[in-house]
Amino acid sequence: MASRRPNILIVMVDQLNGTLFPDGPADFLHVPHLRALAARSMRFANAYTASPLCAPARASFMSGQLPSATRVYDNAAEFSSEIPTFAHQLRLAGYRTILSGKMHFVGPDQLHGFEERLTTDVYPADFGWTPDYAKPGERIDWWYHNLGSVTGAGVAEITNQLEYDDEVAFHAGARLYDLARRQDDRPFCLTVSFTHPHDPYVARRRFHDLYADCAELQPAVGRLPEADPHTARLMAACRDEAYDITPDMVARARRAYFANLSYVDEKIGDLLGILERTGMADDTAILFVSDHGDMLGERGLWFKMNFFEGSARVPLMLAAPGLAPGLCVTPVSTMDVMPTLSEMAGQPLGALAPWLDGVSLFQTLQGGRPPVRMEYAAEGSIAPMVSLRSGPYKLNRCKADPDQLFDLSADPLELTNLADEPAHAATLNALSSQIDALWNLDAFDASVRESQARRHITYAALRNGAYYPWDYQPLQRASERYMRNHMDLNVLEDEKRFPREDA
Repeated sequence: MASRRPNILIVMVDQLNGTLFPDGPADFLHVPHLRALAARSMRFANAYTASPLCAPARASFMSGQLPSATRVYDNAAEFSSEIPTFAHQLRLAGYRTILSGKMHFVGPDQLHGFEERLTTDVYPADFGWTPDYAKPGERIDWWYHNLGSVTGAGVAEITNQLEYDDEVAFHAGARLYDLARRQDDRPFCLTVSFTHPHDPYVARRRFHDLYADCAELQPAVGRLPEADPHTARLMAACRDEAYDITPDMVARARRAYFANLSYVDEKIGDLLGILERTGMADDTAILFVSDHGDMLGERGLWFKMNFFEGSARVPLMLAAPGLAPGLCVTPVSTMDVMPTLSEMAGQPLGALAPWLDGVSLFQTLQGGRPPVRMEYAAEGSIAPMVSLRSGPYKLNRCKADPDQLFDLSADPLELTNLADEPAHAATLNALSSQIDALWNLDAFDASVRESQARRHITYAALRNGAYYPWDYQPLQRASERYMRNHMDLNVLEDEKRFPREDA
């Protein structure tokens, strides 16, 4: 790595299946800007989420800790203000930290180390989406996933999510121009977090048309004749039995999903173009990542909430000054981002180090890392689930279900569970011993149940009477924008011009 601390641009997308990025974007994807970024990046082909759901995944991404440590178990669990994030680390290192877009923070703290937040979030910040292990099989219609996203897939010029991401991109681009004017000499870390290509699977026509002849509109593995218990629960949670999903519906949903990735690619290209035109590109590290994946109809499953590759694997690419492009196949985690950025900024982890579950990507490139860990304890589950990716093997464990052991080198589609195969008993025993050393599943379950019970009570209480929302309200000091009478017009116009006439 170069000794000079770079600016940092983090681009996070939502629900992007990592199997579509085996070594940069798959050939059939129309994503020229991501393809160009991949060519100059270190590409991590086997990157995994810490948890296949938005809020727990993002809290882990920010903090470098598993959900069992952050206690962000689901999409309505508070992310405690006391937990240091990469934004705190970078501020300690003298960085200006800015967020535009989604991060799904739950609780009254909507910054978590960011100095500025340019937009509100796309999802609520309160406890309303709390599942309940005390009521196994309960389905909460007003917020649980359903397959209407699949049956309703198609084309639209504006949606709730398109409106959001248009705003996210606009504010991020405007802030990059502001940073280029260098009225603040600190290096910056700008995190731009889009909600696409997350369902609903609805895309603008011009992106949708790119995939008219796409050969990838059906999944490699369709609905299986027998589902494992967790898959069956997920299908029930999504009301699979209420929908007759046809191959045409599957094709339309996947086509719109790919189209929305092209939409995001255009937004990313706009941001990278600003870096180039303002002369900041050579001094800016760019990290591209997703929070988790999307099953896209594989095995009859949609969305996420499981440890299969489509849900758990994510793209992860890093282009940084002094870092040669290449391909790393060692399994890594989104939790590795926090210590990576700390190292990039020259900010020691210090007392944080023993508490982190992530490992710097630079350390991995120099000699490997421990097995990758994942957790899930949200809707569609009835007890905490954990997973260990070690070498070619992945072991999934839940006390409510039989073990799942897959050899991803021989079986990348995860069609053969080796857990009961005598020939793989030694591998199962070795990975089981590691899981037993890493997790106390009974204590994990008790902690989740305690958290859920507390939140159900506090949410009901806070909705009774006057309600003060935690949703982030973007701050805009209108009296300091554009031209006002306490400003000198001539000075203002000169300061806001980039490049300046005399530059």
